[in-house]
Amino acid sequence: MGKLRGYIRPYIFYIALTMIIKLGGAVAELFVPYFMERILREGVVPGQQGRIWWYGGAMLACAAACLLMNIIANRMSAKSSGKITQKLRFDLFEKLNSLSARQMDELTLPSAESRLTSDTYRVNEFLARGQRLGIRAPILLVGGVVMMLTMEPTLALVLAALLPIIALTVWLVTKKSIPLYTKEQSELDDMVRVVQENVTGVRVIKALSKTDYERARFGRVNDALSATDTKAGAVTAINNPVASLVLNLGLTAVVVVGAYRVSGGHTGASVIVAFLQYFIMILNAMLGVTRIFILSSRAQASALRVAHVLELPKELERIEAKPAEAQAPHIEFRDVTFSYTGVGENLSHLSFTLERGQTLGILGATGSGKSTVVNLLMRVYDVGSGAVYIDGQDVRGFDRAALAAKFGVVFQNDFIHEGTIKENIRFFRDIPDEAIERAANDAQAAEFIRGKDGGMDAAVSIRGNNLSGGQKQRLLIARALAGDPEILILDDASSALDYRTDAALRKALHARGAVTTILIAQRISSVRHADLILVFEDGKVIGAGDHDTLLETCAEYRLIAESQMGTGEEADA
Repeated sequence: MGKLRGYIRPYIFYIALTMIIKLGGAVAELFVPYFMERILREGVVPGQQGRIWWYGGAMLACAAACLLMNIIANRMSAKSSGKITQKLRFDLFEKLNSLSARQMDELTLPSAESRLTSDTYRVNEFLARGQRLGIRAPILLVGGVVMMLTMEPTLALVLAALLPIIALTVWLVTKKSIPLYTKEQSELDDMVRVVQENVTGVRVIKALSKTDYERARFGRVNDALSATDTKAGAVTAINNPVASLVLNLGLTAVVVVGAYRVSGGHTGASVIVAFLQYFIMILNAMLGVTRIFILSSRAQASALRVAHVLELPKELERIEAKPAEAQAPHIEFRDVTFSYTGVGENLSHLSFTLERGQTLGILGATGSGKSTVVNLLMRVYDVGSGAVYIDGQDVRGFDRAALAAKFGVVFQNDFIHEGTIKENIRFFRDIPDEAIERAANDAQAAEFIRGKDGGMDAAVSIRGNNLSGGQKQRLLIARALAGDPEILILDDASSALDYRTDAALRKALHARGAVTTILIAQRISSVRHADLILVFEDGKVIGAGDHDTLLETCAEYRLIAESQMGTGEEADA
């Protein structure tokens, strides 16, 4: 929570001014019943009708001041809360982007989205309404009691006896509601996750006729969220009825006691009328205070979730760079071991080297550790033991931007944004049109781009839904090549390409010369020309060498080759 106070601190004087203006409006409102009482007590006296105009004018001035000050203060509170939330939301977004892959795995994407949206909204709601009610309601409450004590202490004691009951109710409700609102936000994360999965996989869901199943799955998380929200609402809903009941009982008591005091000549009827006005004012103020506590409960639960992300420690820190080793290979994995969860090894004692311009092919079953090699090379994760080197320098010693600039990457499930083909290839980088054209040609994308209306300026829908699978992959490969990387990583990036296009792509990549390429593939035809091929199984290398060597030494590789292309001789064709 201390982290969030830092966002409020720059606006503390502005908020204080808002509170002062709100205070002035509340004080002006307090004097309206007072002047009304003076009119009833003094203005009805024969010969004193002029006092009606005097006190009436004072009432009108107080009402106008109250209106004007509340409008100004409300606008100021909206401005300061908006600015604070804007900064908070931006920093939270920036923090989420800076989290390591491990931290994001623990946080989960749906939780990150709900913290960035609904949680920050609840914080904003509390900041805005808290400034409006945080001064006005307590001042009207306390000020009303003070005015009543000044006018008629005996009747004021009736109200004073009721306030502890209301205060105890508010405290108990607040204590019970905060855990419920925290649970509600967690269940909202689950609902966001289900919706996200349904939107992303809608075609598969319909193709497999799983709409009813997904509807039931959404129903379960929706029911859980609704049940928690209902329970939290039921707890907080106790506040207003209890406060209303207690204060209305007090109002009845004031009327009864006041009637006896008026009949006994101890007080005037004008005081009772003013008392009733103050009692209504105090009732509304007490309801306002309870609303503040409800908003505070919701905001506190959300603020804790936001602060948790903002206070996460920075991982993947840069270590001190050491002098590069002389004559070092372009890429080297030196006895690397890694685990995603700390239970079991996803990579075990991996060692290999690649010279600049060479090609590495990686084969293996799903979950065997193929993509983990790329994650460690790009320092998406840090190694558990061992080290990864580029040009003899540990990747942990590189500046993040400098390391990222070395790579051109196409992942298995890559991102295409809504825009044009050219914008997707450039991807917000300073890349000239000539480089984009060359990248499209090398990626074998030029032909289908020319067939689109507008060519490079043809529209691409969100997630590339108006492109075929092969067109998406060629567009993504063009994006990876456009930055002229020194290390090109293609993670199963040719699975949707036909064999002729795949062969033309490999030929174009070979012509680029100095680019060191890492190919993760399921097809041997995609990697058979690689200088080094690694065959993975359960995080271990069970075969290493070129195509011919593996046909002779690795039974698993030979089995894959025969199942995909027949004999080794056919594979060479």
